[in-house]
Amino acid sequence: MTAGEHLAWWLSIGAVVAFLPYFPYSKHIHLFFAPINFALKPERRSIGELSYINLDDQTIEQFGAAKMKDLGWEQIMDSYACIMCFRCQEVCPAYNTGKVLSPAALEINKRYHFNNGGTTDVPMLDLISEEAVWACTSCGACVDICPVGNEPMRDILEIRRNLSMMESAFPKQLETAFKGMERNMNPGTSHRRARMKWADGLNVPTVEQNPEPEILWWVGCAPATDSRAQKTALAFAKILNAAGVNYAVLGKNEACTGDSARRAGREDIFFGLATQNVEILNEVGAKRIVTTCPHCLHTIKNEYPAFGGNYQVIHHTQLINELVGAGKIQLSVTSDQYKVTFHDPCYLGRHNKEVDAPRDALKSAGALTIEMPRNGAKSFCCGAGGAQMWKEEEQGTARVNVTRFTEAKSTGADTVAVGCPFCLTMMTDAAKGEDSPIQVKDVAEIVAERMQ
Repeated sequence: MTAGEHLAWWLSIGAVVAFLPYFPYSKHIHLFFAPINFALKPERRSIGELSYINLDDQTIEQFGAAKMKDLGWEQIMDSYACIMCFRCQEVCPAYNTGKVLSPAALEINKRYHFNNGGTTDVPMLDLISEEAVWACTSCGACVDICPVGNEPMRDILEIRRNLSMMESAFPKQLETAFKGMERNMNPGTSHRRARMKWADGLNVPTVEQNPEPEILWWVGCAPATDSRAQKTALAFAKILNAAGVNYAVLGKNEACTGDSARRAGREDIFFGLATQNVEILNEVGAKRIVTTCPHCLHTIKNEYPAFGGNYQVIHHTQLINELVGAGKIQLSVTSDQYKVTFHDPCYLGRHNKEVDAPRDALKSAGALTIEMPRNGAKSFCCGAGGAQMWKEEEQGTARVNVTRFTEAKSTGADTVAVGCPFCLTMMTDAAKGEDSPIQVKDVAEIVAERMQ
């Protein structure tokens, strides 16, 4: 008996000792690096906040990541913190629709490169293909779900910065959006003078007409360039006017926030737009800013502080709930069951942690909300983020928007409710493609329809 105990003890010790040389080369190294990753990871306002680059600094010679040495130290450490659980791959909309992108493979390739004696001089495109880089929707699902705090999305966006800024190597379809943002201050072809055309005949005051508004409505580019998105703006204007809100819009002084430019790597375009917008917003001095676009919300709230712009920014569904709660708008709720499923925009639910406001607004309008399997902060992307809105989707087994619409359709809802102009376009296109009777509407449209 004693001899057996001694034998088992020595065998276990021997197994541990034999494992030690393998430990630094295995995924088990995460036991050491994961706590460091959490302890030292830079604080961010949201998972989507990107690092500030001062383009006025003439000493900067490299934009983005051409080689691994161009990444931050925390991004290199991610490779050793990786647990190889593949959770990020499982939630990636690109991977789930047959694209070549795998966030997990990127982190694993980084570590394998080091384990095989490689250095940080390795080109990033040796670790991930260019096609995979441009398939990312910047939805943030990979960052949100990682149990050890890894951020593969950030690596991809840094690679885009290098490709776009240093090599002018980006999908050609993005040229129209880039030129539009540079010349017309929006990703489309509409001239800046036409930015308020959507409000013709409406009582929508500009800051010139109402210089001290309590609410500054950042309308966004979509209503200025897209007829479908204009219906959301019209509905929200109806709500604000009915509630007697003291608000104003920037009108012709409003420009694109630069979200798509930044996520496509064109930091120069984003820098110019952000600098200009912050200057105008600071001059106006609005107490609160409301926007119907989560991408505008995210950029103004989380990325403009680096440019000297610190504002209280809310989503339009949050303001709608305030107005309903204060009794400033009355909604006619009928006994019929209006079955709605809400598609959470990635930049609202995941990047900015707002999932209740849209549902509360729908509930106030008498809608019966039926949840999709993937909802809230774990929602599945519509496929338009990360500048995908302005380019063709990479080849795969399915389209991201169609995959999401199929999930919405499976709930049996009559309407897919959204809270983002990108989502509105993508879900509408998917519904048209299937000739589906299911309607796609912004929450503001549904609330406006139920107003007494």
